[in-house]
Amino acid sequence: MNSRQLSAMKTREKLVKTAHKLLMTKGFDAVNVEEITKKAGVAKGTFYTYFKRKEDIVLEISRAPFSKIAEELEEMCNLALIERLVHYFCRFMECVESCGIHICRQWIRDVIDPENVPDNKDGQKWFYDYEMLKEILNIAVENGELKEGTPVELLTHIIISELYGMMTCWCMSNGSFEPLEWTNKFCDVQLKAIFKPYLK
Repeated sequence: MNSRQLSAMKTREKLVKTAHKLLMTKGFDAVNVEEITKKAGVAKGTFYTYFKRKEDIVLEISRAPFSKIAEELEEMCNLALIERLVHYFCRFMECVESCGIHICRQWIRDVIDPENVPDNKDGQKWFYDYEMLKEILNIAVENGELKEGTPVELLTHIIISELYGMMTCWCMSNGSFEPLEWTNKFCDVQLKAIFKPYLK
């Protein structure tokens, strides 16, 4: 990586970190691009070098912590599928909580407001989460942990709907609902039951 590329990477990271701090404390609607760039110490036009719109930076905020979950799961290949899924669920919700309720509200808005959804699926957090979980289940089928013919897409939709339901309840309750606590309950009560017919 040359010095120009390194500088560009640092500028992008600075914009993401600055936006994250502002959005966590003030909320999406109360922060504009000008405020982000001013706080980051870069020109307003610099923002548009890296992001098309403010919503794109919200998705970027999710990428690092959620991609870390995928890395962790790769290192846990010796554990049973249910144990890996419990880890995925708990880490998923830890990341949601650490990003803050204002950012979570924007992720939910991106899913439920068709006017707000980017044209390409890669720009949607829901699609990103769906694909990550589907990959975990597909690998479990390939490795013989789940039976051939396991309805991977259906199970993925059910589980992602559950996770996004908890995120939505957290947002609706203005933070009084405890998503991680409910994630643990879901794992204890429902997760094994959902997968029992498909485990080898």
